[in-house]
Amino acid sequence: EYLYEPGKAGEDINLSVDERISGKFYEYIENLAHEYKFKGGAGIIMDVKTGELLALTNFPEYSSRDLAEGDFQKITKYLEDASKPFLNRAVSGLYIPGSVIKPFMALAALQENVISPEKQILSTGSISIPNPFFEDKPSVFKDWKAHGLVDMRHALAVSSDVYFYEVGGGFESQKGLGIERIEKYMRSFGFGEETGIDLLQEEKGLIPSPEWKKEVFNEEDWRIGDTYNTSIGQYGFQVTPIQMVRAIGAVANRGILLRPKVILGGKVESQSLDIASEYFDIVKEGMRLAVTEGTAQGLSIPQVKIAAKTGTAELGIAKQFVNSWVVGFFPYENPRYVFTVVMEKGPVKNLIGGTFVMRQLLEWMAVNTPEYLSEEIINPIPYF
Repeated sequence: EYLYEPGKAGEDINLSVDERISGKFYEYIENLAHEYKFKGGAGIIMDVKTGELLALTNFPEYSSRDLAEGDFQKITKYLEDASKPFLNRAVSGLYIPGSVIKPFMALAALQENVISPEKQILSTGSISIPNPFFEDKPSVFKDWKAHGLVDMRHALAVSSDVYFYEVGGGFESQKGLGIERIEKYMRSFGFGEETGIDLLQEEKGLIPSPEWKKEVFNEEDWRIGDTYNTSIGQYGFQVTPIQMVRAIGAVANRGILLRPKVILGGKVESQSLDIASEYFDIVKEGMRLAVTEGTAQGLSIPQVKIAAKTGTAELGIAKQFVNSWVVGFFPYENPRYVFTVVMEKGPVKNLIGGTFVMRQLLEWMAVNTPEYLSEEIINPIPYF
């Protein structure tokens, strides 16, 4: 009546993930979430030449031992937990990206000759366009502050919304990309599709479009304001952290979109983007300016030069919550690794987020794993 077949050992697998870095990454994300009331978070570090993942971190997590031992009480607690510990946020979590979309908008604008990198746009804190329904009440699209005149590099550094409203949708004499070209370039960077990572349950995300709006909003027409909001990564935009790290990797390596993987070695799968290499240099310079004098100054550390872009995506009808993003790469002159951190659904008034997590991790790596911060390529060692 009983038949027992002993298990057979399979082939060994070596992962590219370094458990030391992943453990610290988790600790810093967990601490920040508890202290500043974020619902969760995720962090990823990827090799910009191979797509191998050095870290793939999620908070909150569950204990696989509890599942293996069949601990009913703990399993029930996991299932009832509103913070969703079974969700692999790095691969399956869908997030509004906010301003971390702007480097890709800049590249699209350069490739399509919408604007020169030297042209300055004035941000007085907002732009206004006529309201087709109420002539005396124009539609106002706000910047997060008045930045004055900014060119492309400085618009990336200070994260000017007005600059990217105009580049995305056009305003007065400044022509814009338009939603069709925005969608085209966002798809070219891998948004709206699976990355092909060797893990299960990957989500595709969403790029807003006129077709999507008609389907979701009962045949409503697409308006210029929808293009403006899409241009700064808001409206219906949804991305996964793994999509974001892959896309920023293509900025760091000048146009090679890699397939992320957790298996060490093997074939490198990639595709080349049809964007001139000199345009990537302009965007990278803007991301470096963000660290030296812009919104990502929290990552200005002496141990390694970093280029980065921050993002604060507003959530909820009353916009009382935010996703806090930071993306970037290091070392700046010869990128080896690209990173993404998202802290999920924190209070809007809180100013501490993803940048603080990444700074802590990089300072820890400078002491404990300095080989990863060097420009010299060192063969990675599997630790996990």
